[in-house]
Amino acid sequence: MSVQASNLVDQIESGSAHESGLQLDPTIERMLKRVRLKARCRMAWLRKLWAEEGEPTGHALVSHAEVEAVLADRDCPQAEAKWLAETDQLVDLRAELNQLERAIADERNSRWSLLCQIFSIAPEDADLLQACIGMQVDPTLARVYAYLQDQPTRTYVTEDLVRRLFGYGRNRICHSESPLRLWSLVREKEVAPGDPTLFAVDPTVCDWVMGKTTLDPLLVGKAVIREPLQPVQDWPVKETVNVITRHVNHTSRGRVRIVLSGPPGSGRHTLAAVIASQLGMTVLAIDTDRIEPELWQETYLRAQRQAFLDRTALCWSGAFIRDRPWPRQIVPFPVQFVVLESGQTIPGHPDLVDHRIEMPALDIHERHALWKHYIPESTTWTASEFARVVSQHQLTVGEIAAVADKRITTLAGAESCVRESARYRLGELAQRVECPFSWNDLVLPDRVGEILRDFLFEAQDRTSFWEREAARRLFPQGRGLMALFSGPSGTGKTMAAQVMAAELGLDLFRIDLAAVVSKYVGETSKNLERILSRAQHMDVVLLFDEADALLGKRTEIKDAHDRFANTDTNYLLQALEDYRGIAILSTNRKNNIDEAFIRRIRYVVEFPRPDAAQRLILWQRLIGELTEEERLTAKATDERTLLTDVKILANTIELTGAQIKYAVLAAMFAARRERETLCMKHLLRGIDRELMKEGRVLTERERERLNTYGS
Repeated sequence: MSVQASNLVDQIESGSAHESGLQLDPTIERMLKRVRLKARCRMAWLRKLWAEEGEPTGHALVSHAEVEAVLADRDCPQAEAKWLAETDQLVDLRAELNQLERAIADERNSRWSLLCQIFSIAPEDADLLQACIGMQVDPTLARVYAYLQDQPTRTYVTEDLVRRLFGYGRNRICHSESPLRLWSLVREKEVAPGDPTLFAVDPTVCDWVMGKTTLDPLLVGKAVIREPLQPVQDWPVKETVNVITRHVNHTSRGRVRIVLSGPPGSGRHTLAAVIASQLGMTVLAIDTDRIEPELWQETYLRAQRQAFLDRTALCWSGAFIRDRPWPRQIVPFPVQFVVLESGQTIPGHPDLVDHRIEMPALDIHERHALWKHYIPESTTWTASEFARVVSQHQLTVGEIAAVADKRITTLAGAESCVRESARYRLGELAQRVECPFSWNDLVLPDRVGEILRDFLFEAQDRTSFWEREAARRLFPQGRGLMALFSGPSGTGKTMAAQVMAAELGLDLFRIDLAAVVSKYVGETSKNLERILSRAQHMDVVLLFDEADALLGKRTEIKDAHDRFANTDTNYLLQALEDYRGIAILSTNRKNNIDEAFIRRIRYVVEFPRPDAAQRLILWQRLIGELTEEERLTAKATDERTLLTDVKILANTIELTGAQIKYAVLAAMFAARRERETLCMKHLLRGIDRELMKEGRVLTERERERLNTYGS
C-alpha cells in the first residue's frame, strides 16, 4: 500500500493544508472516549462469559470451566457481535459510540484525519493506531488492556486485542504492507517467547497527532529548518516553482527532485528555502554525512515521514548522498532538493523527475550590492580598493555574508578572511605556497617580463571582460587564464608564479602531482576533476609543477593500457580547457607535453638561463640584501672588492638564478663558520656545492684562474 499525498499535492499552489483551523484536542478526546467505550463493550461480553463459567472475577489459574468455554468456542467473534448488537443493557452505549464515530469521521481538518489521508490508513489499521495512541495519552488504559486480555502481565496493545476490541473477529490486521509498518507509525517488539507482539505508537507520530510538531529523534543533529532569505535577482525562483507545480500536478509520477549544483556558499540551501516558501512549505535541510551508514534506510524513512507530516520539502546535502541509493519501497515526498557541487551527479530514482539548476555566479554589480548590503563600512574604502576587491574576488553570497559575520570592516581584514576561508578546500591534493616576492626579485629578459605583465593585466581585467555578452558568445570555451612556464630548473618559473599571485592578492596553490597522477585507470581524471571543480570558485592561482608528468604526449595504441592512458590525457586536455580560473603550468621538458594542449595555451613563456649581465644583477642583489650594501664596494684587500669578485663570477661561470641564490647562502654560512668576512673563497665553495648537484665541480684550472682574477 503506497502513501497517498494527493490532498497535499493538490494544494501546492494554494498553501498549507493544516496550519490553520485544526481541531486537535476534541479529536484526541473523542478517540480516547471511543477506545474506552469499545473496552466497555468487550468487558460486558467477557463478564457475561465469566458469569456463565461461574467465575465472574476472571482466572488466576486455568480452570475446568475455562477449558470447557474455550473448546466450545463461547468467545467466538460472531457470538460477541450478535450479543453486543442485541443486548438491551448496551443500547445507550451503542448510541453514544455511533454518535462519537460520526463526529470523528466528520472532523476533516483534524490532524488525525490528515494522518489517515496522507498515509492511506485503512479502518482496521486506524483502530490499532487509536488503541496505541489511547494508551500513550492515558497510561491507565494499560490495566484495562490486561483485563480485556485476561492476562495481568499483558499491559500493552496486541493485534488480537484490537481485533476483538473493534470487531474484526479473527481477520488479520496490520499486514506486511500496512502503512503502519511501511512508515513505522507503530513500533513492534517481541516481549517474551510465546507472547504476542507488542504494538506502540511512534512518539513523534503521537506528538504530531496531538498538535505538537517535533523533530524525529533520529534526525536531531542531522537536520535543520532553513529560513528563506532575500533571493539574488538572477535566481530562477519563478521558473523552478512552475517546473515543480507542472510535474506534481500534471505528470504521472507527480514528484520532482531539484538538484542544486554550485560551490559552497553559492546559496543553494537558501534558494531551496525560497522556492519552498513560494509553494507554502518550509525546507528541512539534512546533512547526510552525519548519518551512520547502517541507519541510512531508517533515517531516510523518518525524514520522508517528517516531510509528509509537517509539509516540509527535504533538502539533502553531503558526500554521502551521491553514492547512497534511495530506498525504493518508500514513496518520497513530492518535493525534494539535493545540494551538490558543480560537476557532481546523483543516481536517478524511478519515482522522481530530476530538474537540475546550476547556481548562477554573481556578476560584478551583484557583488557590489552585496558587499554594501552585508558590510556597510565598505563604502568608506577608496573607490579603487573597493573596485579591486569586487572584481578580483568572485565570491559567493555565503562568502560575503561570512565576512560580515566576523564583524570585519577593513579592506585588509576582508581580503584576509576571504583567502583564509578558501585555503582548506583543496585538501591533500594541493599545498599553499608563500608568495614573498615582488617584481624587483625577478631578473628576466625584457621580452619575458613583458609577457608576464600582459598575463597579469588580463588576470586583473578578465572578470569584467567576460561579463560582456559578445565576449561570451565568441569564446564559449577557453575563458580561463592559463600559462605554460618552461625552461631549465632554477630559471625563475616558480618565483614568477609567486609574483603573479602576490600582485593579484591571491593565494598560490601547488598541485601535488604525486597525489594526482595515478597508475589506476580513470583515477587521475577523478583527482583532477576534484581539484578543478573546487578551485573553480576559490579565487586562487593553481601551479601545476612538472606539468609534463600530467600532460605527456599521447602514445601509439598497442594495448588496452595505452588506450586508457590516452583517454585520461584527452579528459585532462578538455578539463583544463574548460577550467575558468587562473592556472600556471611549469615544466623543464616542454617537448614532452602534448602539442594539442600547447596550442590551447595563450601564454607560453620560455625562461632562459640568465646571461652574464643578469647573473651579475643576481649576485649583487642577493649578497647586497644578505649583507650590508656597503660590503660589495668595501675593499677586502688593497687590490680588490667583493663587487670585483662577483663580476668575475658572473662573466666566468654559467649558473641559473637558483644556483646563484643557494651558492650565496652556502657561502654565507661558510664565512660565519670560519668567523671571516665573506670573500671569493667562500663563494667558490658555495658554487662547488651547487655544481656537484649536476655531477661536476670547478676544475683546478678554473679555480686558479678565478683566484688569479681575484689577486
